[in-house]
Amino acid sequence: MADESVVRELLAAIPVGCTWVVPVRGPSGELRDFRIAATSERTRDIFGRGAQRVDSLLGELYPSLVGGPLWNLYAEVLETGAPGRMDEFRHEETRTGAVAESRFEISVYRVLGGLLIWWERVDEHQRRLEHTEVLGSLGWAEYDLVTGRSDWSPGMYRIFGRDPADGPLSRTDQARAMLPDDRGIAETAWQTLDSGATSDVTVRFLIGEQAKHLRILSDVARDAAGVPVKIYAVVQDVTARVDSRTEIERLSDKLRTREMTALAEHRLAGQLQNMIQPVPSAPFTLAGLEAMVSYLPAESAVQVGGDWYHAQTLEDGRVVLAIGDVAGHGLEAASGMAHLRFALVAWLSIGIHAPGELLRHMNRLCAQLGITGTALVAFYDPRTRSLPWARAGHLSPMLGRAGTSHDLDRPPGLLLGAEPETSFPEVSAELEPGDLVLFFTDGLVERRGLGIDGRSAEVRGHLSAVSADPGTAPLPRLHRLLYAPSPYDDTCTLAVRVLS
Repeated sequence: MADESVVRELLAAIPVGCTWVVPVRGPSGELRDFRIAATSERTRDIFGRGAQRVDSLLGELYPSLVGGPLWNLYAEVLETGAPGRMDEFRHEETRTGAVAESRFEISVYRVLGGLLIWWERVDEHQRRLEHTEVLGSLGWAEYDLVTGRSDWSPGMYRIFGRDPADGPLSRTDQARAMLPDDRGIAETAWQTLDSGATSDVTVRFLIGEQAKHLRILSDVARDAAGVPVKIYAVVQDVTARVDSRTEIERLSDKLRTREMTALAEHRLAGQLQNMIQPVPSAPFTLAGLEAMVSYLPAESAVQVGGDWYHAQTLEDGRVVLAIGDVAGHGLEAASGMAHLRFALVAWLSIGIHAPGELLRHMNRLCAQLGITGTALVAFYDPRTRSLPWARAGHLSPMLGRAGTSHDLDRPPGLLLGAEPETSFPEVSAELEPGDLVLFFTDGLVERRGLGIDGRSAEVRGHLSAVSADPGTAPLPRLHRLLYAPSPYDDTCTLAVRVLS
């Protein structure tokens, strides 16, 4: 038998219900009772007793247990050694001074010749929870992203006017009950959770014939790899509070809703951009070139531009390098960007390999779509290291060579969509091994307070520094130097380095 004094000292400090009992046997070894050898002092029994129960018999303290299901569970664990559990043991007490009916969760283990019993009262916890939910018009919900299982507290069923026997509403039914005008707020909540922050939004649901305002505070639990596995939410019915607001507060809410809708549009447009032109995270190789692309969102959350790029080695061994920017922001700009980029790929596939001719086709498409934008198309021949290119209202590429840098000579070229029929003259640059060429959209150099010239000089300085001392990873180094998002516009850069 273990040293009972040591076990008593350990269990007395445990802040949960824990008792160690040892069997009391008769002359022929039969089980007669259990003696409490050690118990927690900080969690007491239904009569408020703690360590004073030590050395008492269970049968004398709790006579109604003898011969019952819990008593039989104790005897079975003692005999077999296999742990046992009762998820909801109901104890009825006829003596005064204790709750007449209490409910417990109990786990039993055979330890040191006796039984270690862990127990927790669930009836008092449930009462506290239910009373809190009723007073605060509250409910809580958990959603398991792995299994798809939802758990609701009683308060959630009250808020949604739903019978608990029917189980929680499915996520599809919850989305259907949400008022259409508030779905942008829900999208923003998802965006907030994706970023790792806690979401706190108020959304309207049509429940029966009533539109309820529900404040939803939610966060995400993740596994060791950072993958979301569970969503926790606390929901409060704030309809009465919302109904009592002043008209000024209502106007403020409308403004916030518009902002949330804009954020949802921003998220959708950003997803569209990523699907159409995913940005590689590291440098990649083209024929005779090493290339790296960067896409920097604007600092203003609601600004999503139509910036795009394309870089591809063609069957004839040449490399096409293109970059552009559709005017405007949001879904319209992202959609225009998709039309231009997919059209460019199609024209290349049928053998249109001249910069000026490609821009003429893009210009006609922009006129038909009713959009405007800028673009630049270049072709690099690794055999001759020549770079013919043309532009449509776009800024010239910058060339960095052996510690110096400058803009390439700029040919004329109108904005795309400005005139249905116009030409785009081509010019050619001759490159050398080690040269750096930077194609970019105007978000890189346009800054209020600096002007284009001031920011351009700063960018050329970085290009000169990297071309003078390229090191082992010149393109990632240039990316780090240029990483300065514009407050007002997205920025796309396509940097290439000529290989020997």
